[in-house]
Amino acid sequence: MATFLYRLGHFSFRKRRLVALLWVVVLAACVFAAAKAPAAEEDGFSMPGTESQQAFDLLDERFPGAGSNGAEARIVFVAPDGQKVTSGANKAAVEKIVTEVGGGSQVKGAIDPFTTPGAVSKDGTTAYSTVSYKEKSTDLTDATKDTLKNTVQDGRGAGLTVDVGGSALEPAPELGGTTEIIGIAAAAVVLIITFGSLAAAGLPLLTAIIGIAVGIAAIIAIGFSTTTTTLALMLGLAVGIDYALFIVSRYRSERAGGLSAEDAAGRAVGTAGSAVVFAGLTVIIALAGLSVVGIPQLTKMGLAGAGTVLIAVVIALTLLPALLGFLQQAVLPRGQRKGKERGDTESTEQERDNKTGKPSMGTRWASFVTRRPLAVLIFSVLGLGVMAIPTFSLELGIPGEESQPTSTTQRRAYDALADGFGPGFNGPLTIVVDAKKATDPKGAAQQAAAALAKTEGVVSVSPPMSNKSGDTALFSVVPATAPTASETNDLVHTLRGEAAGLTSETGATMLVTGTTAVNIDVSQKVTDSLLPYLAVVVGLAVLLLMVVFRSVLVPLKAALGFLFSVGASFGVIVAVFQWGWLAGLIGVEQTGPVMSLMPIFLIGVVFGLAMDYEVFLVTRIREAYIHGAGPRQAVVTGFRHSARVVVAAAVIMIAVFGGFIGMSESFIKMIGLGLASAVFLDAFVVRMTLVPTVLALLGDRAWKLPRWLDRIVPDVDIEGEKLVRTLETAPEVNTPEPTRV
Repeated sequence: MATFLYRLGHFSFRKRRLVALLWVVVLAACVFAAAKAPAAEEDGFSMPGTESQQAFDLLDERFPGAGSNGAEARIVFVAPDGQKVTSGANKAAVEKIVTEVGGGSQVKGAIDPFTTPGAVSKDGTTAYSTVSYKEKSTDLTDATKDTLKNTVQDGRGAGLTVDVGGSALEPAPELGGTTEIIGIAAAAVVLIITFGSLAAAGLPLLTAIIGIAVGIAAIIAIGFSTTTTTLALMLGLAVGIDYALFIVSRYRSERAGGLSAEDAAGRAVGTAGSAVVFAGLTVIIALAGLSVVGIPQLTKMGLAGAGTVLIAVVIALTLLPALLGFLQQAVLPRGQRKGKERGDTESTEQERDNKTGKPSMGTRWASFVTRRPLAVLIFSVLGLGVMAIPTFSLELGIPGEESQPTSTTQRRAYDALADGFGPGFNGPLTIVVDAKKATDPKGAAQQAAAALAKTEGVVSVSPPMSNKSGDTALFSVVPATAPTASETNDLVHTLRGEAAGLTSETGATMLVTGTTAVNIDVSQKVTDSLLPYLAVVVGLAVLLLMVVFRSVLVPLKAALGFLFSVGASFGVIVAVFQWGWLAGLIGVEQTGPVMSLMPIFLIGVVFGLAMDYEVFLVTRIREAYIHGAGPRQAVVTGFRHSARVVVAAAVIMIAVFGGFIGMSESFIKMIGLGLASAVFLDAFVVRMTLVPTVLALLGDRAWKLPRWLDRIVPDVDIEGEKLVRTLETAPEVNTPEPTRV
């Protein structure tokens, strides 16, 4: 592996113009394909194999057009205090608004609340009108949206309280934000401080931006959604900077050791590049493994992220050494460029340890934790355990309009409907009766509706509506409790339990769907898939790390450390988004359940990123060990060479992920906080604290591999030991120093 990558780095350095041109062509081709690609369809929330999805599929088959993807607006009218919405002036204002909104060219229809049963509350103070559009919310014109907004303002001018819910006025998904730009700027500052060179700091940013440009263009070209693109942007930018950071750092170290620019580039790609390959593979395995869950949207997100990470790895191994060929001297520290005897960050720290007697921060920290490994281990584990306590209160769901800030019209419309029609009105259940095998289809549907109306927890049941052939009926059930209440969850299971009795009596099949039922099915599907997913992803990653480190205990330690960091990061998410602790600081105005997909998604992404730091840090420790250092001294030596760069990489990743906290979409905001906190905990508590303490306690046993396993596991030479021996024994060739370009 190291020898192959060494040759690849040499080739890319020598043929730098060709390699750079090839990447320009690749980028141009992807951008062209993206520009010609049709607009991506919005991701549906299909879940094959669940009852909710079976009901939706049946509706599409038996009720053509009923499952239209057009936008919808629900206009809610509330009369002034002491008045009724049905009084003369108020009624006239409502009818005027409904007429104006319903006349647009993109409008399919708007119901009149005064002629529609159940559209006016029993006390007469609240009414609503549902406006259906022919187009999706993203395809509605500004004129259509302005008409809706202006008529709402007219209603408010008439003295009514008017708000709008539904998808019609939902903001378009964001691709990036101001806070993300701040995150990139923070990454640039960290790189400048780490390298002390604008060129060295700019290279990781440049290659990362090229990587995400290629990745996002490719994603758009194949028709993935904006949400998927946002995730790819987040991951591609973070790992792209980190991978380039490690290779550039190793190049500077090799140059400080006296190698020519070409040999230093080859050696950097052969050694640090090997770590990049295996670190990237762990991330790709974790992301691609999300397909195990069986939710198409999550599969697309995982595959898009995995593809972007793969591009980042290839760019780090090819384009980066080519660019180093153009900036051979510029990426070095100022003192080294001027010919002074001064190395890069790593060499400077080593010289400081050996000559000045003032050890670096990484050396001091490693020495501290290896002297008191048991105490540090216990303290760290207890701290992470305390942070993970909120995880036991985790509630899953799909946050809707109830989770939006009270300042939004969608949230006010939600609250007005709950006050006027009851808390369950915002989450009606849709009942689909397949009576194709029933002797009396209409009678079976009516029997089902009558039975459900008597069920405890049901407020009302609408009359069944049959399709043209009469073999399928559709009606809604309004629960007595809010959509996210546990009582509503229990009600869904109760209704589904009554379906068996209906089938035995009439031959008809009853299916329960709707937003609340979808939430339950998603949560159950995620829970059922969690253990298989962990088994596949963690198992493959442990095997991969066993190949990398030629050890059994080190990969197992890495997996256990991940469990600590992900548990603590879940605790942070629950504390902020569910309990409301410090929620105002990141713009979370309304607490609620955690997104159903968040647990398995966070586990997948965090596992891959956690293994990044494991590979980068432990590789340098193992490199010192196999060159003769004792177990504890190897930890100190490894930290001397890699601690500062690993810390810089973690800070950069935290800055990039933290930038997404400022985005308006709740799921992306949650991902940003979860990943930023997980990287912080994993890098600084698990990898920089638990790893050295456990290695110190294990001693030589950490690096042992049973003989039978040693014969099976391939030796990939990730530390470059064989490469170094080959280069040292090869005949010397006086190659002139490449000219500076």
